[in-house]
Amino acid sequence: MYPDLLAPLLVVLALALVVLGLVAVRQPVSRRLAFRQIARRRTEAALVTGGSVLGTAIIIGALVVGDTLNFSVRQEAYRTLGPVDERVVAPPGPAGRAVAERLAALKGDPDIDGVLNARVTQASGVSRTGSRTVAEPRVLAWQVDFDEADRFGAPNGNSGLAGPNPKPGQVVLNAPLAHSLRVAAKDPVTLYLFGTPHTFRVDRVVPERGLAGVGLGGRLNRDAFLAPGTLDDAARTAGTEPRSVTFVSNRGGVEGGDALTAKATADIRAALGPVADRAAIDTPKHTVLRDAEKAGDSLGALFLMIGSFSIIAGALLLVNIFVMLGEERKAQMGMVRAIGMKRSRLVGSFTLEGTAYALLSALPGVGIGVAVGWAVAVVAAQIFSGWSVGGSSLRIAFAVTPTSILNGVAMGLLIAFAAILATSVRISRFNIIAAIRDLPSSTAGRPRHRLLVVCTVLSALCALAAVPAIAGSQAEATYLMPALALAFAAPALTRVMSRHAVTSLVAGAVLAWTLLAPVLRPRIFDTPSMSVYVIQGALAAFSAVVLVSDNQTVLLRPLRRLLERPSQAGLAARLAVAYPLAKRFRTGATLVMYTLIVFVLVLLTEISGILRAGVDGVVADATAGYSLRLDYNPQVAGDRLVDELRNGPSAADISTVAPLLNATGRATDPGRRGHQPLDIAAVGVPDGAITGITFRERLPGLADDPAVWRALAADPSYVVLDGFFGSTGGPAGDYYDPGDTLTVTDPRTGRGERKIIAGVLSNGMVFYPGTGASSTTYPVVMGERGMRELFGDQAQNASALVGTRPGTNPEALAARLQGEQLASSLVATPIESDIRHQFDSSTAFFRLMQGFLALGLGVGVTGLGVVMVRAVRERRRTIGILRALGFQARTVRRSFLWESAFVAAEGIVLGSLLGVLTTWLMYRNSAAFEGLDGGFPVEWTSIGVLAAATFAASLLATLGPARRAAAIRPARAVRVAE
Repeated sequence: MYPDLLAPLLVVLALALVVLGLVAVRQPVSRRLAFRQIARRRTEAALVTGGSVLGTAIIIGALVVGDTLNFSVRQEAYRTLGPVDERVVAPPGPAGRAVAERLAALKGDPDIDGVLNARVTQASGVSRTGSRTVAEPRVLAWQVDFDEADRFGAPNGNSGLAGPNPKPGQVVLNAPLAHSLRVAAKDPVTLYLFGTPHTFRVDRVVPERGLAGVGLGGRLNRDAFLAPGTLDDAARTAGTEPRSVTFVSNRGGVEGGDALTAKATADIRAALGPVADRAAIDTPKHTVLRDAEKAGDSLGALFLMIGSFSIIAGALLLVNIFVMLGEERKAQMGMVRAIGMKRSRLVGSFTLEGTAYALLSALPGVGIGVAVGWAVAVVAAQIFSGWSVGGSSLRIAFAVTPTSILNGVAMGLLIAFAAILATSVRISRFNIIAAIRDLPSSTAGRPRHRLLVVCTVLSALCALAAVPAIAGSQAEATYLMPALALAFAAPALTRVMSRHAVTSLVAGAVLAWTLLAPVLRPRIFDTPSMSVYVIQGALAAFSAVVLVSDNQTVLLRPLRRLLERPSQAGLAARLAVAYPLAKRFRTGATLVMYTLIVFVLVLLTEISGILRAGVDGVVADATAGYSLRLDYNPQVAGDRLVDELRNGPSAADISTVAPLLNATGRATDPGRRGHQPLDIAAVGVPDGAITGITFRERLPGLADDPAVWRALAADPSYVVLDGFFGSTGGPAGDYYDPGDTLTVTDPRTGRGERKIIAGVLSNGMVFYPGTGASSTTYPVVMGERGMRELFGDQAQNASALVGTRPGTNPEALAARLQGEQLASSLVATPIESDIRHQFDSSTAFFRLMQGFLALGLGVGVTGLGVVMVRAVRERRRTIGILRALGFQARTVRRSFLWESAFVAAEGIVLGSLLGVLTTWLMYRNSAAFEGLDGGFPVEWTSIGVLAAATFAASLLATLGPARRAAAIRPARAVRVAE
């Protein structure tokens, strides 16, 4: 994943390693100090390495998820296309024969290594074994010559169809159709061809691969291959003709031929000449591979965004450990500086030590990251199966590429290097005398003049940059620029205010802006980028922690009576808060780790709760009284099916039938997110047939929802879309509004028309194809007149919406209608249950992300445990003195446990409050939540369980250090330094 990043990352990493190598060679004293500390401090080495391992593992895990999805989508090219690069679909009749004849000339084209003509019709199948009857309404019946198919694209691999042609009365099935009908070789099967049943015996079952899995745009194709002439004979008997399809294979392999798509498409158009407007030229291979890249990058970016909070926590863990190591070695560092060691060499020693820890973490990080990616892939496979239409879900197959491994290792090492270097520079700043005598460092004093000038200039520049960013709702800059302007203004403010007041003022202002920015500029979330959420979460967590850390004494006032009690419990409580208050940086870093992770976990929990609470409203908006969506074969059903539904055996259970016109087309993106045309399912709504389906936005002047539907009927230039049109996989935003325009094109004729968006649907689920079309095919709904004017005879009645009478079970009616209309290949989809099923899958996906983020929670708990381990070593003498003065061992143990409980509780409460508040502000102002009218639920139970589990894990992580602290012997602790 992210191959373009590999070269820059490796170059930067190589430069960093070269510099560190030069430091190690040219500064032998620094090198010996660094490696001696590693050998002496094995526990610390293990802790620091563990922090780096988790950071690297999270990055690699996110990239592996992207690789897996990218690979899984690419497998669609092998499974349903094989050597097929272009597909030319012509209508039945003389036009189809003319298209096939003209395309035969392409066999001599040097860029094309195969042209295969086939005939196809939509069919349905039935198998009967004993008393059992199994029906499958989604069948594609093909007539193709197996010898020609076997040679099609043969130089580049197996086409997927081989062996002899089936004999008359026989049929070859692919594996999905055989599985649906539960048949094997030699079993009888009945296929409804052009509405008439024909019985065949299964000659053999072929794997779903290449031509054996090919279709007309679906992800799962149930194919039946008939003997030569069989389909033509059946069509002739029915007084019609099958559809003509010509497959074209470009020179190169399954993926290699994609590079010649543009050239081959131009050659096809040239060969068709005057009949080009009678055929639809598709480039399915190019579409699948493009979708694979988008899907992989999108989901990988989503998990990388979620993992970013854990990565930040891991970096803070490294910072915290090195700050503690620096404080512990303060006297030693003061001595080496006193005898002449330069500050830069001290920085080099610490950086070399940290680099060794980071390098040791690389290999375990890769292993854990790949394991995490595999676990996510296994769970995702179950979730994606819930988003299927007729079993056509994306099939997840685990994959990992060397590029992602190298990217992850490089990112992990560079983040670790940066954290260690920055910390080394910070801890190398100290007063030599104070360090040798172990005196506390002074933080008083005004900022230096040069620092004051530079920060003031930067503050002014950030403030100036913030104005156009906020005015234009630029997502990342809207958050960052004002926050940076406030932070850089701090040195100037300390000239007129106390440091405490400045810190509280700046932190409070940044926190307020982070929370209120979505209220003032709600369109900042209208971006597919995930970075805005990382920035928002990080700013909220850091500013809140700084504000709390700087005002701990105020927050602890309600506990003053407990702290002042003259008892062992009071002493333990005073000790528990004394060190966190004295070591604010250390406490703050640990608090940020907890706050960040709990914040995102609560955010995901709340979003999941909003989805569950809003599902009833979504169902009502999407259905508007309709219970079923029907998809059927227009060539067989024609207009009679609507009459049969209204007057047939099931008419007593049906209250309304709204037939829809359907056609495939392409459209530009009204949100201007890309230049590539989008595949669309054009849907024509008969005048007055639909008035109840609601809109979240309407064109000014259209007073209510029925007015939008009337406008569609009256003006063919109007269309309506849903909020997911052209979605790139990022958060749903408000990328277009009523009044915006797009160009809709009939790919068969190349004719396009400019359309005006009259409304944005609250939910357009009922207009999405119900036959397993690609997930990147979006509906464009227009009036019947506009549909026929643009698409001509391609616009056919191929679907309908059905309303049921009170007391009718939609699932039972769907099964019954499919049986009654099996000859028409009717597929009935219960709308409500389908929507609820997809909402359940969405909730499961949020749980998957929460599980991935739990790694970050492990970083936070580990960080607290590390702090306590180091605290025991650091306070060894203090504990010995307290024990010598009469403190009981249990009081010492209790003080350590209460200290970790204090820090963990603050982080959990801060993260929970920020998570709930941020989600509420997003719910109220972000377009991503439009259409969810179930109210804002606070998931008290889930948040409580999360808080309790985190708190318990924190106490468990501290239990060991607390016991060791209580077991310290006073005499040895007072006399021995370590």
